[in-house]
Amino acid sequence: MGHFLSLIIEMSRAKKRFFTLIVDTFTLLIVFWLAFVVRLEERAPFYDTNYWLLYICVCITSLFVFARVGLYRAVLRYLHFHALGIILVGSLASTASLMIFAFYLEAPIPRSVPIIYLSFCLVFIGGLRVIARGIIGKESSNKKQNVIIYGAGAAGRQLATALNSGPEFFVTGFVDDDLAKQNQVVQGIGVFGTIKLDDLVAKKNVTSILLALPSTTRSRRKEILLNLEKLPVKVLTIPGMADIVQGKANLEEFKEVGVEDLLGRDPVEPREELLAANIKDKVVLVTGAGGSIGSELCRQIIMLRPTRLVLFELSEYSLYAIEKELNNTSDRGVEILPILGSVQKRNQIENVLEAFGVQTIYHAAAYKHVPLVEHNVIEGVRNNVFGTLNTAKAAIKAEVETFVLISTDKAVRPTNVMGTTKRMAELVLQGLAKTQSSTRFSMVRFGNVLGSSGSVVPLFRKQIREGGPITLTHMDITRFFMTIPEASQLVIQAGAMAKGGDVFVLDMGESVKIYDLATKMVRLSGLEIRDKDNPDGDIEIKCTGLRPGEKLYEELLIGDNVFGTNHERIMTAKEIMLEWGELDIVLCNLNDACNTMDQEKIRGLLLDAPTGFNPTDDICDLVWQEKENTISTRVESKLKRVK
Repeated sequence: MGHFLSLIIEMSRAKKRFFTLIVDTFTLLIVFWLAFVVRLEERAPFYDTNYWLLYICVCITSLFVFARVGLYRAVLRYLHFHALGIILVGSLASTASLMIFAFYLEAPIPRSVPIIYLSFCLVFIGGLRVIARGIIGKESSNKKQNVIIYGAGAAGRQLATALNSGPEFFVTGFVDDDLAKQNQVVQGIGVFGTIKLDDLVAKKNVTSILLALPSTTRSRRKEILLNLEKLPVKVLTIPGMADIVQGKANLEEFKEVGVEDLLGRDPVEPREELLAANIKDKVVLVTGAGGSIGSELCRQIIMLRPTRLVLFELSEYSLYAIEKELNNTSDRGVEILPILGSVQKRNQIENVLEAFGVQTIYHAAAYKHVPLVEHNVIEGVRNNVFGTLNTAKAAIKAEVETFVLISTDKAVRPTNVMGTTKRMAELVLQGLAKTQSSTRFSMVRFGNVLGSSGSVVPLFRKQIREGGPITLTHMDITRFFMTIPEASQLVIQAGAMAKGGDVFVLDMGESVKIYDLATKMVRLSGLEIRDKDNPDGDIEIKCTGLRPGEKLYEELLIGDNVFGTNHERIMTAKEIMLEWGELDIVLCNLNDACNTMDQEKIRGLLLDAPTGFNPTDDICDLVWQEKENTISTRVESKLKRVK
């Protein structure tokens, strides 16, 4: 039987239609004679050639009508109420032909025969198709992955329809927290409570649970994921309802559970007046426009309708990518100007600011990868410290209204060069803020953003796909996390509250233990952690040791002088700073050390500056010093040969 069904399923569409015609021919024969037998309870018409001629005429007419109304174009496995309507129309036409041909062929029939014929026609023609659909569906479902949909609402029902019609998944049940929906049957699929979920997964051999909760809050999703984490299944989610409505995603486009769902913190609705204050109808420039934060800032800014958006970026490809994206998605009449350049070239920045009349700057250009900056100290200082200094002085000269620095939690009591250079950049803006009043300087400090380049989340996903191991630098390491869109919106709003020299700190919520994050990601992928307690697990987690300059935990505040603002996620801090006269001396010495590639002097200046720099690995410092001195020696020898 299974082999016969497989042959039918694998037939071409033309052969399937011909096979269906043959089946309908014999079905109409049974219906025709059965109607007479039920009414007359005798076999006399069987021996009358007029009745056989009547059957032939009715059969040909019926098949022609069935074909014309599209019955043979309907795919059995996708049969729905529209097809049943076609069967009704065809059956009525077949019954009418029976009455007409009976009159002309002088084959008298009792008045109740057409009614009996119509009833049998609907039952047999329609019923056979419903039975065939069930058998074919069951045969196809044996080749599909069994899944459970969490959420029996509108999204869940639509998803079930789409999946059961497709070739990959078979929905074995719904799970819903609503007691009113439990123990009900929706579209032929049972709805269960969460208490029976373990048994349902085991009994139905479920491979995945699909979250059909597009409008649920993140805090609620976090609770649900905590319950699903223990199950040996993969957990996937459908896109958000906003993306579905806007056409950015389809309902059946599954994605892995976002880390923002694991964090469970719902974003606060942005305040439109703060978002628009420094952007609407103004000329805005974003440095580092192709980076993770810079590109998201550009996406947010363009929705607020500036007159011009200047993209200032060192990387040609990154600039090309963000310009193309913005031009493809924006129909707001905003002029987008892509400028290739470096913040280390002050004259270029000055020309750009004056040429385009820039009024607001978001300074996101920075070298931010801790290990790379540790091994490239001089470039880190030049870009992060002097790049900020050049851009800030150019802003003052061009009378830019607002300047917002994108800072980092690594600037607080830094143990690495990257964090120290960002703290120096903060000191630069604080010092300049006191020397003039034309440009409002402020800085916004926050932690890691989900999905940024270098983030652990995409790295962990890649390692899980490859079968592990997942690499951690330390079992106890913790980090703050925030989504890139939320961080960018808060940066824009914080900048609008600036008065001059402000240090804003974003509320990042609770810090997250990276080991726990990795564990959740593994389990929600339907896999198990492999360790000494579970040697047969799927993914191992290995510790590689802290990298040069890396901290076990990050901080957002240097001291306790923190104050709230009129935004619940934005705070302001009063922290130590240098007068510009003192800071200028430090910067001059630092610039000389960079020009002479004097690694030891740079280190000493960073240690003496009020940054709180406290390096954790002196051995690595000596190695980097040796590397820098080697580079310096090579450069000097080449210069001598040139001379």
